[in-house]
Amino acid sequence: MPPASTEARTARETRGVRDTWDVIVIGGGPAGENAADYAIRGSDRTAVIVENELVGGECSYWACIPSKTLLRSVEMFTEAEGLQGLATRLSTKGIDVKAVLGRRDEFTSHLDDAGQVKWAKGAGIDVLRGHGRLTGTRTVQVADSDGPARDITARHAVIVATGTSATIPDIPGLRQALPWTSRDVTNLHQVPRRVAILGGGVVACEAATWLLGLGVEELTLIDVGDRILARAEPFAGDLVRRSLEASGAKVITETKVLEVSRKSPKDNGIGHISGGPVTLHIGRRRSIVVDELVVATGRTASTQDLGLEAVGIADAVTQPHGYIRTNDQLQVDGVSGRWLYAVGDVNGRALLTHMGKYQGRIAGAVIAARAGEGERAAGKDFRDRASERVVPSVTFTSPEVASVGLTEQAARDLGIDVETVEYDMSQVSGAALLLDAYVGRAKLVIDRARDVLVGATFVGTGSAELVHSATVAIIGGVTLSDLWHAVPSYPTVSEVWLRLLEARRG
Repeated sequence: MPPASTEARTARETRGVRDTWDVIVIGGGPAGENAADYAIRGSDRTAVIVENELVGGECSYWACIPSKTLLRSVEMFTEAEGLQGLATRLSTKGIDVKAVLGRRDEFTSHLDDAGQVKWAKGAGIDVLRGHGRLTGTRTVQVADSDGPARDITARHAVIVATGTSATIPDIPGLRQALPWTSRDVTNLHQVPRRVAILGGGVVACEAATWLLGLGVEELTLIDVGDRILARAEPFAGDLVRRSLEASGAKVITETKVLEVSRKSPKDNGIGHISGGPVTLHIGRRRSIVVDELVVATGRTASTQDLGLEAVGIADAVTQPHGYIRTNDQLQVDGVSGRWLYAVGDVNGRALLTHMGKYQGRIAGAVIAARAGEGERAAGKDFRDRASERVVPSVTFTSPEVASVGLTEQAARDLGIDVETVEYDMSQVSGAALLLDAYVGRAKLVIDRARDVLVGATFVGTGSAELVHSATVAIIGGVTLSDLWHAVPSYPTVSEVWLRLLEARRG
């Protein structure tokens, strides 16, 4: 919960002042903030954000920002260790864990959202503290522990932007063991000596990277699948697995945890070790004992007690993860009048902050256009064009994994006439200059019939900065013939584009 002073201040500022706004947003994360901003920007329209925790949402305090802050420190230290002339100087020092955690706390504003509330007020957006619940057409009830529930109404639109929470698998004893979730591992206050991580996706692999960097002595990553980072090109998961194992991790795939038990479990608060040792039973006669267990097995949409049944769309939620279905203008399926929108992770279209913010901009623009011009808002500039086929993402492991669009297998499954080209990134001059033992690989997935990219994956240090060029090429339908004339600067990692195109030409 936000600090009492902030909560009391915002409650005083909004209680009793009004009960009607043009736009109501339930959820104050980046997607909701963008939607509210774009819906009223440059107009006399009004908007309010209803938030039960911290304005700024999961990304600002418990996900993107703290995790990338931790990963950046680990990344810089690891890269320096890989350069001749620096490695020997660093080997006796190690990372200053206390300082790294302090830097993280600065970036998360010590879990105080006063700055975000100030931004909202400056943008003309009001903030209400409490749990928002739909009660009818364009009506929301806000339940606040600091006072009685109040009913508010939107003139134009209600936007659901409640995000997701960590999924806890139905494993005997797991919940009772009070495992860490993503919130705990990004906000850790002490580094456990022994850690097990359930899951092999982005959160699991990133957490493993910074935990090892911060000094975890024994780390075991357990996944039910046959490879980690299963949604990426196979070589990406292979390279990350090798790196984790080289750093001391034990990676176990195709394995289920059958039961979990913990000695003296106790909720000591987010980021604190939750009791005594944890035992994971992963076979008839096989078990692992750790000091803390991290669950990173997926996300579930925060749609519980949202009141979807009150507007007749309980069936708009896709079980078991609770995502709300929308059209490409982010309007919720099955709602007449097109007044209800869902943006960000809660709609399940792409669980990434930058995609949620993009959806917020689209939804806000649609609302603004409809408010000003009615049905003329149905034009091409007011729809979500970044579908599941064109979603850029970066996994900040060591090495980084950056990708956009389709993998080779996904493209083939869609019946595309696929051509691929790959290149060893360690052979690129700009990459080799970054690290003395650079490891990486790049791959393009091409629609041969149209001569355009449909997917790209880059694995290696510095590859995060390559993915936007691939995104532009895919969104813009740039042909490979034209890309040949987009000359990369030398010596940079971007030179891999030239090498890939040369390899394709033979």
